[in-house]
Amino acid sequence: MRIATITNWAYGATVCLTIASGIVMLMASNADNVERKAVEQRQVFDQLTEDVETDAWALSDLARLYVVNKDPDVLTEYRQKETSLKTIEHRLAKLKDNGATGEELALLHEGLQVIDELQDEQQTALASIARGEETRAVQLLYGKPYEQELDRVQNQIDHFRQLLDRRAHAAVEEATNTSRTLRTLSEVMVGATALLFLFVLGFILKRRVLRPVVRLSDVVHRLASQDYAVETPNFNQIDEIGDMAQAIRIFRENGLVRQRLEKERDADWAIRELLARMTQRLQGCESFTDVINVAQLFAPNIAPGIAGQLYILDHDPWQMRCAAQWLSPQGEDSPFHPDDCWAVRRGQSHPPSNEAPDIACYHLPESCSGQSLCVPLIAQGEAIGLLSFQGITSETAPSRAYLELMAEALGLALANQRLRDALLEKALYDPLTGLRNRHHLDDTLRTQMSQAMRNDEPVSCLMIDIDYFKNINDRFGHEAGDQVIKSVATIVQRAVHNSGLAFRYGGEEFLALLSGANEEEAHRCATEIYNGVHELSLRYGLSEIGPVDVSIGIASYPEHAQGDNLLRAADVALYRAKELGRSRIVSFGMLEAG
Repeated sequence: MRIATITNWAYGATVCLTIASGIVMLMASNADNVERKAVEQRQVFDQLTEDVETDAWALSDLARLYVVNKDPDVLTEYRQKETSLKTIEHRLAKLKDNGATGEELALLHEGLQVIDELQDEQQTALASIARGEETRAVQLLYGKPYEQELDRVQNQIDHFRQLLDRRAHAAVEEATNTSRTLRTLSEVMVGATALLFLFVLGFILKRRVLRPVVRLSDVVHRLASQDYAVETPNFNQIDEIGDMAQAIRIFRENGLVRQRLEKERDADWAIRELLARMTQRLQGCESFTDVINVAQLFAPNIAPGIAGQLYILDHDPWQMRCAAQWLSPQGEDSPFHPDDCWAVRRGQSHPPSNEAPDIACYHLPESCSGQSLCVPLIAQGEAIGLLSFQGITSETAPSRAYLELMAEALGLALANQRLRDALLEKALYDPLTGLRNRHHLDDTLRTQMSQAMRNDEPVSCLMIDIDYFKNINDRFGHEAGDQVIKSVATIVQRAVHNSGLAFRYGGEEFLALLSGANEEEAHRCATEIYNGVHELSLRYGLSEIGPVDVSIGIASYPEHAQGDNLLRAADVALYRAKELGRSRIVSFGMLEAG
């Protein structure tokens, strides 16, 4: 019940009690009026009966005095008194209209009859005096019967007064009791009204206002400090407090929704920041290993709780190779054909929606087909890799757009790395032989020489030249010459694979840097190269190219050269081998000895 309704009911009860109390007060006042009216009636009756009694005795005394004195003035006064007494008797006859009881009126009527009889005797005595019968008049007025009649009148009037006094006393006592009772009832009603008012006021203030308001105030204070975990009191009553509680519940629910939205917004901003940071790190990557390390670091944070794998498309053989994985995905990480993934086939994320049924990718285990997502890594319109996620649910799934942005950034980084590696390979490697070129030699020589000087280790250099290469080009053509160069490059690369680096130094010249090798070890390597080339059997088409030989110059640090003079020393040794007739190995140390 609403407080306003309770207040209205209490107000109505208070008004009713107040009206009833007023009515009782009026009734008490009416009882007082009855009491006053009884007292006034008694006074009226006392005054009239006293006048009757007095005039009756006075009339009797005048009659006796006239009988004795025979004074005409006394007779005149007697006549006047007689008239006055008749008037009083007439007034007493009207007492019935003033509330006299039947018993009282009977006593009064009897007394008046006795007075009338006495007046008759007085008239007889006065008549006897007129006739001169004085003795008889004296006997009538002074005789014992007359005295008895006077006493009788007195008794009747006294009895009437007693009855009147008892009735007046009873009326006064009844009116007093009634007034007292009604006043007490009125006071009780006033007290009940006050108690009702205080009770309603206390109930409303304490139970229905103060206690709920204190609880609601605490809840509002905690909600104001954004403590939305507080439980709102369950005030289901239909009143203002209930309305306030409902409003606070709605405010708390809105706060929870707003807090959830803020958390989602913060999570989105965190993911965006991670994506931006990952993109920045990918821009600084210098190898595929760097890209894979960045993916393994950021992917579990961008998609927390979701296992995943990064696949890279290899062209030889044509397959998807797992390059990285995180959070222990199900299934094996073995390579698979690109057509086994619908995302790679379609060039779009698969499945398009996790809610609608769709065909699963063939490379995924059956246990996670319903909670998986494959996002292709697209670069220049072609799929170069794949991001595969497992264990995606409605609670753990981030926005698909973030996963696609991550895939886009990784695809772009991998494409850039491939392009960079291709450009680097073209810049540092010879396209015909696959050996490092002269541009790569400068940095490598500087590094190895610095390391050798720092560690006091030897470094040897082999300068290799194909003998009479111009004749081969002239006789068989440049394609045959290229075949010879590739064959010799293969032998050089095989000989120095475990101990150094091979370079194509010029057209038909090769160079090998042997880190940690002295002159003796370098000579063994040069001999292996020389013998390998000499044993070649090369054909171009149907023609046999014939035997191919090489001239090799050897120089070693620190025996033959210091710093950047190592290449010059090896080149001098090579020229010396050519001067001696080619197809031989010459060490710079041999020149110093000769």
